Amino acid sequence: MLYCLFRSVAFLTALFAVLCSSIGILQLKKGDVRTTMHEMLEYHVEYKEFTPALARRTLKIFLQQFDPEKLYLLTNEARSYLDLKDETAKSVVQKYYKDDLSVFAALNQTIQQAISRAREYRLEIERELIKSDELPKVSFQDSYVDYPSSEKELKSRIRQQLLTILVAEKRNGTLRAWTSEQRKKLFDLWERRFARMEDPYLPSGPTTEHYLCMHILKAMAKSLDAHSSYFSPEEAYAMRTTLEKQFEGIGVVLREGIDGVVIHDMIKGGPAERCGQIAVGDLLVEVDGKSVEGASYEEILRRLQGSGSGSIQIGLRHFTSENNSKLYRVQLKREKIILQDDRVQYSYEPFGNGIIGKLTLPSFYESGESSSCEADLREALRELKKKGDLLGLVLDMRENSGGFLTQAVKVAGLFISSGVVVISKYAHNQTQYLRDLDGRSYYTGPLVILTSRASASAAEIVAQALQDYGTAIIVGDDRTYGKGTIQYQTVTDTSATSFFKVTVGRYYTVSGRTTQIDGVRADVVVPTLYSQSAIGERYLEYPLKSDRIPSAYVDPLTDVDPRNKAWFQQNYLPNLQKKLSLWTQMTDQLKENSAYRLEKNKDYTFFLKALEQLKKGEFAGATEETNWGVDDLQIAEAVNILKDMTQLKAPAAKKAALLLK
Repeated sequence: MLYCLFRSVAFLTALFAVLCSSIGILQLKKGDVRTTMHEMLEYHVEYKEFTPALARRTLKIFLQQFDPEKLYLLTNEARSYLDLKDETAKSVVQKYYKDDLSVFAALNQTIQQAISRAREYRLEIERELIKSDELPKVSFQDSYVDYPSSEKELKSRIRQQLLTILVAEKRNGTLRAWTSEQRKKLFDLWERRFARMEDPYLPSGPTTEHYLCMHILKAMAKSLDAHSSYFSPEEAYAMRTTLEKQFEGIGVVLREGIDGVVIHDMIKGGPAERCGQIAVGDLLVEVDGKSVEGASYEEILRRLQGSGSGSIQIGLRHFTSENNSKLYRVQLKREKIILQDDRVQYSYEPFGNGIIGKLTLPSFYESGESSSCEADLREALRELKKKGDLLGLVLDMRENSGGFLTQAVKVAGLFISSGVVVISKYAHNQTQYLRDLDGRSYYTGPLVILTSRASASAAEIVAQALQDYGTAIIVGDDRTYGKGTIQYQTVTDTSATSFFKVTVGRYYTVSGRTTQIDGVRADVVVPTLYSQSAIGERYLEYPLKSDRIPSAYVDPLTDVDPRNKAWFQQNYLPNLQKKLSLWTQMTDQLKENSAYRLEKNKDYTFFLKALEQLKKGEFAGATEETNWGVDDLQIAEAVNILKDMTQLKAPAAKKAALLLK
């Protein structure tokens, strides 16, 4: 767990996130904490003021966000902040309203002492591991329940941490040879990574107050509920890139290795990939003719960011063997790059006298220009229809964690004529209906939506809305993530001076159900890789509760401007999507057929067995005799379910026609 955490931190700063216009860092002051929180509390669906309960949560989260793996603080150091007495909690609130952050400053001093101690222990243990060629046995510890009770126990945990890193890096090939020199380089690299996390908590002149306030704001925002957050400008830019699927840069992603900064990846279609000269693994040694060998990762990123001019020259070293390399230079132009790999993908396979289409929707993205997932899906549907009669469609949202709510409404609207998709309920019971208005469906045939426990937020809106209307069958894990809350965010506002998202309400689909906590229940359970994972809203701290409101299959139009009601009554209400029962009537048969196939499928049987072993930590990896194959098992079964739907549809339609006579 810890190893993965720091690996993700190491990859967080991708080059494409810094080769844009310079991001100015607002230097936070003590007064900014209350001002920013006041703004967030004005928006929040439940909390409207900072309370003793929130003070307790904030201190707990402050500790957790510094030491999530419990590898720095001792029990006696943390306990006084975790077991806050009532009077102390009230005092924290009173001081907050006076811009007095002394409690947090005292906690930060404890953290500083813990960092110094951990650095001392790491240095001692690293020296020992560098000298010793024999690697001790490692028992991997996923996480610790509580803080260590003594310095001896703490030191033991840190030793385990460093051994885990050493073994993992040895296995993945980061170390070219098992030598003391290579081990020293590896630990030097990891000390730089540790420092990036630790340094913002240490005294650093004019930035001391800024980082203290930033850490307080992050903890306070998270205390409101599981999805309210405060972001640094760098985090906000990365999040904006994810939401909009585009950025300006040269299209390379960097990774800090033991020999320096290397090319970790290239963005498909970007300037770096198109030039055809750069290879993954090449070492970055020059920026605009000046050497960056020996420079820190941060310094190299600053050099690459440069003055924001239109082009940049980078010098790279390509290793032809362990001891031989060649230097080459490339001139690259900065440009707007669309992240094609993270957009809608489609494929198809023949079936009967037509085809079955397969759409993958990774997120609900939208830029201020022409890029949106709804437009991409419409185009994909047009292209699929050109390939043949579209007899069935799989919409794969197994790893879709959400995005823009407006895009969720538009995507659901592709598969219904008109009607309510989302009902948003805010503070003071203010209700808003988000509707599809165009009066037409882009596809009305058999539709399977493939979900998993990782499908969240906007993905759950689409899945449950189409399940409500009966236009789709949900296939996948027993449930989805369970995020049924709405956030207001300033991340995509380029003029914002502070970046946050705050929970402003709950959402419900046309049936009046919310996905909060329970998620979307699958009609046909076909377990995915996430089926054994303890992920979801129910596992988070401080989630909002679930509830229910009246359905809106007959749209009440209560939120429509009276001046526009006549248009809605004439053009919208007559085209409302009717609740269909064709697919739900055949659900029992679909379940039975699918269960039979999966039971007889040797690859799927082994897949399920491997998931159980993984959960217990016993899985040793697939072998040639036991491998579950290279096919996507869930997509394959979703296609089989579509075939069942097509075949069961014919007699059902015939029976309905006879009843109408």
